[in-house]
Amino acid sequence: MVILDEKNIDVEKLARKAVNNHDFILELERGVRSKDNTTRQNSFKVLQVIAKENPDFLYGEWDYFLEMLKSPNSFHKYIAIYILASLTSVDTDNKFEKIFDDYYGVLAGDKAMNASHVALNSSTIAHNKPDLRSRIVDILLSIDEIHQGKQKELIKAYAIEALGKIYPEAEDKQLIENFVKSQRDSKSPKTRNMAQCFLDRC
Repeated sequence: MVILDEKNIDVEKLARKAVNNHDFILELERGVRSKDNTTRQNSFKVLQVIAKENPDFLYGEWDYFLEMLKSPNSFHKYIAIYILASLTSVDTDNKFEKIFDDYYGVLAGDKAMNASHVALNSSTIAHNKPDLRSRIVDILLSIDEIHQGKQKELIKAYAIEALGKIYPEAEDKQLIENFVKSQRDSKSPKTRNMAQCFLDRC
């Protein structure tokens, strides 16, 4: 039996063990909803490795993570944001297109933590779903208009990090550059630094 509440577990080893072991996947799914922080984090780390390295195996659990995305619990949302983004690499049924508004509705909400990580994971989605790339870029460039919380300036740092990864394949290069240049005077030190880093590289 796997003890998920222990610190310093071998995440990679457990991820390999979980593949083709449905009972273990169910245990991990229970784990990511645990109120115990260590159990929740360990379960999430293992599932995230599976989502990246063996996404086909986890793709059948899409609806479970979609339910977590829609949960009022911020930790559940956070986990779903990452897992669903990773699973877009094998999304042959275009399930993400159907939940696009739900996913980016988190960015438009008022919770900075979850909004930031939607922005950050956008580069993964844009890479896996090139047909959505321009739509995703438009959203990232519109954080001032769509995010309802008080941490817009901070969230832009995560958006710029994602845009930096999207940029080489983007058709909207000039729009991205203009947005990033405008953030060099942001009230957020993290955003100012990320903007300068982007401009130095690109």
